[in-house]
Amino acid sequence: MFLEPNFSGQRSGWIEVICGSMFSGKTEELIRRLKRAKIAGQSVEIFKPKIDTRYGEERVVSHDSNSLLATPISDTRKILNVAEEVTVVGLDEAQFFEMDVVKHVQTLADRGKRVIIAGLDMDFRGEPFGPICSLLAVAEYITKVHAICSHCGNLATHSYRLTSEQDTVVLGEKDLYEARCRRCYRMGNILELK
Repeated sequence: MFLEPNFSGQRSGWIEVICGSMFSGKTEELIRRLKRAKIAGQSVEIFKPKIDTRYGEERVVSHDSNSLLATPISDTRKILNVAEEVTVVGLDEAQFFEMDVVKHVQTLADRGKRVIIAGLDMDFRGEPFGPICSLLAVAEYITKVHAICSHCGNLATHSYRLTSEQDTVVLGEKDLYEARCRRCYRMGNILELK
């Protein structure tokens, strides 16, 4: 005989991942969801990687300048210390977090928290970026957002780096990156190899 687990009144938690290329609106969508949760009277806590200081050290900021106050962290264990009354936890630029973020967000969801994560799904090489693939695997809800290709106007899925820098993590904006569709991304890489 199968017995259902007894969570005695525990709120059911879950994980949402918003992913896509640069300039696709990931942070904008994260902020929209978090603001709606606040409007509904829910307690929200937001975290960002300490290394991402492009728009300031304690703000999550979209390219269209919407922003929310956030806690910068370098170790995702710190997200486990959210107050009991917090019901929604947001994480921005999750590709920069260590792989342990996957187990930490699952712990939060098991505690009944709604966890909303935004991050790049691929790096400039077109390869999976950091823990994002593993986060997609454990998420209940996944939203893939798209930019517009800066060359042809099609849906863009890739972040094309405009410099020859080869480090995986190079913080920048439109001065260093473009959103490109698959075809324009490949064409740019082929031309660079010549």
